[in-house]
Amino acid sequence: MKNKEQVEIVTYNPKHQKSFKDLNIEWISNYFVVEPNDVKALDHAEEYIINKGGEIFSAILNDEVLGVCALIKSDGKEYDYELAKMAVSPKAQGKGVGLLLAQSAIKWATDKGASKIYLESNTKLKSAIKLYEKLGFKEITGISSSYDRVDIQMMLNINF
Repeated sequence: MKNKEQVEIVTYNPKHQKSFKDLNIEWISNYFVVEPNDVKALDHAEEYIINKGGEIFSAILNDEVLGVCALIKSDGKEYDYELAKMAVSPKAQGKGVGLLLAQSAIKWATDKGASKIYLESNTKLKSAIKLYEKLGFKEITGISSSYDRVDIQMMLNINF
């Protein structure tokens, strides 16, 4: 892979939908079990994410999608967006693609006036947790999850 400066982060394009699904199914099934809520969000991303005010980001290098993540607009009061469905191709892991995706998502949410971004993860995913901590996410409790694999919840408070 070339250096990460040549990776372009783009917002949702229907032509990247298959990569969004495939990359997520790959990592989820590698560590956990694909749950009904995964299938719903991945098969109907426009309906569940884009049309509700969220966004999907893709990391592209030479027309190949190396990583993806979504911001899902919250309909509650606890946070503005959920950072979700982040997946990086195994061949691009450890090369800063996840960081670029997350930074782009955070900037996008901030530009939309967000003050809190929430995420759910699992402590088995040590490099992901490290990335979230590096970005300023802090562990929280008290928000119910619809996923069995979730054992850690984190929040980023954006200060203006």
